[in-house]
Amino acid sequence: MLPFFLFFPVAVGGITTADLASGLTHWAADSWGSVDMPVLGKSIIRPFREHHIDPTSITRHDFIETNGDNFAVLIPVLSYMAFNFFTLDEVEIVQSYAWYCYFFWLAVFVSVTNQIHKWSHTYFGLPGWVVWLQDHHVILPRKHHRIHHVSPHETFFCITTGWLNWPLESIGFWTFLERQITRCTGMQPRADDHLWAKRK
Repeated sequence: MLPFFLFFPVAVGGITTADLASGLTHWAADSWGSVDMPVLGKSIIRPFREHHIDPTSITRHDFIETNGDNFAVLIPVLSYMAFNFFTLDEVEIVQSYAWYCYFFWLAVFVSVTNQIHKWSHTYFGLPGWVVWLQDHHVILPRKHHRIHHVSPHETFFCITTGWLNWPLESIGFWTFLERQITRCTGMQPRADDHLWAKRK
C-alpha cells in the first residue's frame, strides 16, 4: 500500500502532469501546422482551430464525441497496468506502487480533460459539484479559461485544471518553445490563423 503521507503528492503530481500534457497538446494544435495537413489536419488541428471561432460548439458534443479519443489513448496504458497487477508478485507491485498511483491519477485526469474543457464553456445547467470544483480551482474554472479565448489565443493553454497556466506564463514557457522552433525550422506559430478565419 502507498503510505498515507505520499498519497497527496503522488495525486497532485499525476494531476499536474495531466494539466501539462493538455497544455502541450493544446499549444501544438493551436500554434503549428495547418488544417490541410494529412491525417493530423482534420483529426486534431481543425477541431482546435474551429473551437476559437465557435467556443460553445463543444457543449453540443455528446459524451462519446467529447471524451472518446482521450479514453482510447489510455487503453494501452491502463491495460499494461492491469496486466502487471495480475502477473507480478506482491513484492514487485509494492516496489512500484507509488508509480502506479501516479499513472492512475494521470490517466483519470487525461481521460476527463475534454469533459472539463466542455464544462468550462457551459454556463447553464451544470451540476452543483462541478461548479464547486470550478470555483475552488480543482478543475479548470470558466473565468480562468476565458483568458485563452482572447485573440490571438497564445496564452493559458492548459485545460485540465489550469494550475500550470500562470507559472508557465510567468516564465515565458510557451514563448521560449516557439522561439526555439522558429529558430530551428523557420516556421512561425499561428501563421495560418488569418487564412483559416477567412475560410470560415
